[in-house]
Amino acid sequence: MGILQTLFHAEEDIQGSKFRAIFIGLFVAFGGILFGYDTGTISGVLAMDYVKEHFTSRGHFTANETSLITAILSAGTFCGAMLAPLASDTIGRRLGLIISTLIFAVGVVLQIAATGQNLLIVGRVIAGAGVGVLSAIVPLYQSEASPKWIRGAVVSCYQWAITIGLLLAACVNQGTHARNDSGSYRIPIALQLLWAIIMFIGMVILPESPRFYIMKEKVPEARKALSKLRGLPEEHEVIQNELEEISANYNYERSFGSTSIWDCFKPANHQLKRIFIGIAIQALQQLTGINFIFYYGTQFFQNSGIKDPFIIQLIMNVVNVVMTVPGIALVEIAGRRNLLLWGAIGMCVSELIVAAVGTALPDSFSANKTLIAFSCTFIASFAATWGPLAWVVVGEIFPLRVRAKSVAVCAASNWLFNFAIAYATPYLVDSEHANLQSKVFFIWGGCTFLCFLFVYFFIYETKGLTLEQIDELFEVCPSARYSKNFVPSSGPAVDVSNISDSDKAVVEVLEKV
Repeated sequence: MGILQTLFHAEEDIQGSKFRAIFIGLFVAFGGILFGYDTGTISGVLAMDYVKEHFTSRGHFTANETSLITAILSAGTFCGAMLAPLASDTIGRRLGLIISTLIFAVGVVLQIAATGQNLLIVGRVIAGAGVGVLSAIVPLYQSEASPKWIRGAVVSCYQWAITIGLLLAACVNQGTHARNDSGSYRIPIALQLLWAIIMFIGMVILPESPRFYIMKEKVPEARKALSKLRGLPEEHEVIQNELEEISANYNYERSFGSTSIWDCFKPANHQLKRIFIGIAIQALQQLTGINFIFYYGTQFFQNSGIKDPFIIQLIMNVVNVVMTVPGIALVEIAGRRNLLLWGAIGMCVSELIVAAVGTALPDSFSANKTLIAFSCTFIASFAATWGPLAWVVVGEIFPLRVRAKSVAVCAASNWLFNFAIAYATPYLVDSEHANLQSKVFFIWGGCTFLCFLFVYFFIYETKGLTLEQIDELFEVCPSARYSKNFVPSSGPAVDVSNISDSDKAVVEVLEKV
């Protein structure tokens, strides 16, 4: 723990169990494996010879069938994410996650039993609903349960777990795709039950979020939960001080009145600006084109003339897992803004090179090598930055009274764009439709340029702040561009005395957003 404390610049006077704080956040991140594995499995399943022979009448999937089977998961996840606050704000974050694993398990069982497209689709919808609930609650629980010095890294581990799930799916698909029986697809699908069981057992044991108890005016329960999370006695001064800060901040928020989903879009407490940031960063994460690689990568590389596309897909997943680690390590050192800016640059350059070379030299050996190489640099740039940090930002920026609902709306926007991209992409690259092939990367490259502009003007630096101090940041800091200079309570939020008149004009415009 001493190494971690040094790496993330934790305060010297931190008291309590650092191991416990980190372990709980990391275990909850395990939910990302369900998310990633389910997402990664379908790409290989639809490319399996046995599945194509027995799930279609022509020996291959049409663009319409591929779109429907792949994208229908995202339709279920969108609905699940929107319904997540009914669980997380009513019965708690912990029980909400337990329910999500049960819903997911039902969907998996239906997919295992499927011998045709209809039941497979129904199973993916139900499993998707479970993943949607999970995707909205995991970063919420992590943000509320983790101490500020490690919060960004812990929430980043949710994305790392997603990448591990994708890698596991690619490994299992590689091991079963050559089978000439139903085990080719049933084995990789059935393994998802193991991940759900592990998550279920863990959430039965872990404590509830103390901030949920404060919302329900259950202060003794909140004190007990915080004591378990921090590894300190309930009467300890650190527990009392943190509990008082949470309570005072929530009581202030509650003075605005009762909440509904529509409060997520009201100007009060800069909530309209916050929800715009949350929805936009989730939408842009999808518009980078990352899921094009993981949903359709096997088929795309196959169509590009690359031999053994399953191995290439496996390599992409290894890159995704390995390169998420630098993002976890740097999020509390370099900060949110810097990583997101550099990540957008890396993705943009990589994708434009893939598009240009693939267009100029189609089906050539050199073009295929370039396609693979810069697909890897694109994935590396995404994995270290936009992959984990989109969830970190969404988990941090909302006030407690609307946090669960706001995170759910943002997660739902992620799944909405996920669905749109998953459904539209086969038509964009299919030879019988738009037939863009590598040219589709011009679209993703343009979107990553928008990512850079968005971060520059709208993403606040929240490194080292408690969730309550982030509320203060939005109250007093005039622009995201100057948020690095924010000093909570003890000083001015940002020094604007030395900026130019033109920059002041920009600040005034952005204040109105």
